[in-house]
Amino acid sequence: MDFEKKNRRQSLKVIISEAIMVLVVIIMVTVLAFIVSGYWLNADFEVKRQGMLQISSVPTGADVIIDGESSWLQRTNTSRVLDSGEHTITLKKDGYDSWSKTINISEGLLYRIHYPRLFLQNRSPEKLLSTTKISSATISPDYETLLLINNTTEWSIINLLDENLSPKKFNIAGIFSNTSLENGSKVGLFNGEIVSVEWSLDGSRALFKVRSGEVEEWAILDFNNPKNSINLTKEFGVSFNDLKIFDRSANTLLAVQNRNLHKIDVPGRQVSAILVENIRSFDFYNNEIFFVARSEDYYLGKIKLGDSKIQTLSTLTASQKVLVTKFYEERLIIMLDNSTVTLHDMDDFTKLSSYQLSFLPDIMKVGTNGEFIILRAGQTLATIDLEANLMREWSVESPNLGWLDNNMIYTVLDGDLIVYDFDGLNRRVIAKNVASHFPVSITDNRFMYYFSDDYLVREWLIPR
Repeated sequence: MDFEKKNRRQSLKVIISEAIMVLVVIIMVTVLAFIVSGYWLNADFEVKRQGMLQISSVPTGADVIIDGESSWLQRTNTSRVLDSGEHTITLKKDGYDSWSKTINISEGLLYRIHYPRLFLQNRSPEKLLSTTKISSATISPDYETLLLINNTTEWSIINLLDENLSPKKFNIAGIFSNTSLENGSKVGLFNGEIVSVEWSLDGSRALFKVRSGEVEEWAILDFNNPKNSINLTKEFGVSFNDLKIFDRSANTLLAVQNRNLHKIDVPGRQVSAILVENIRSFDFYNNEIFFVARSEDYYLGKIKLGDSKIQTLSTLTASQKVLVTKFYEERLIIMLDNSTVTLHDMDDFTKLSSYQLSFLPDIMKVGTNGEFIILRAGQTLATIDLEANLMREWSVESPNLGWLDNNMIYTVLDGDLIVYDFDGLNRRVIAKNVASHFPVSITDNRFMYYFSDDYLVREWLIPR
């Protein structure tokens, strides 16, 4: 047997096999690279550059109709490859209303739509609780706790996930200066005007700003332990210009007093030394505080809580309002200068984009997940959709404006409850005879609560 000849043949086979394997790997990597770049074969075997749509809805399982065409394979809470360009997406589900939006798919990019909500039709309102003695109400950020306010010192807290909806009394006597007790009574009168309310993220506390005549007071209400409630103005003997809750449970606050920024330790009843002087606007991300202040000129600065070193990020020609957020992996600084909005990278302050408004906003808010920015002046709004990189100006019919959930805005006009997506699209009237001076909310994606005919009303948003 010619062993040498046999070994040569075997070596040749190995070389050919390895060459084929390398070639296959190269082809696969090349194909994957083209796919990642957005290239795809369509039904006619033509090479098209495409993007991907990822869409979900509440409730799940809605039919997805793309450019008027549907398939039984297309449902929400899924992904779909689409040709780049403009597409009209419509969601439908039996027994519910519909939702629609025209979007632009970019080559090789993922477009996420996670906020569509379809409303169950033919809902039946349930009157749950008489509110004849209630003057106003406020609801927690998770839409699970409702505080009912009246002109006495005895308010009520309701857990909206509790089937019995039993109000729990909360006495504010002694917390605010503008309350009075007569003849040793435990229940007196509340004479103040509530200017603003900010809840802690866990819903355990709320920061109130109350006005009585020319006097303003700030107080923290502790709903789990009312004895730990504190009138901050009386406790520290100063008038605060602004206060913000810094942590999840409102144990730490950031306060502006005489244009100087301080930290407040609520449980320890302590105010820190000045963190930043001559401050104009501030916001924070984790333990980093971003602010606009003035020395000789205006400047944008950053300071870490617990560290006294101030870092100057940029000089400014005028005072601007600053907000910070995170959009997926991007950490953003949002600057408002009159009617111009600019977005910057949080790490090096590189300018990323700029938007010009046709009005001067006095309110600026960032979406819960950082995916949009809302700017408002009265009934005029502008939405900057960071997912679509678009700005849209729009208006509402009534100044009574609120958030139905984290992505939907509502207003009440002549008793009609009107809802919009955060960008003003998909306007729908979803309830009648709704009180405009009380909040409306969606809780646990199952219930909608509103006030009507002196009652707290509940509607089921899913079939019972």
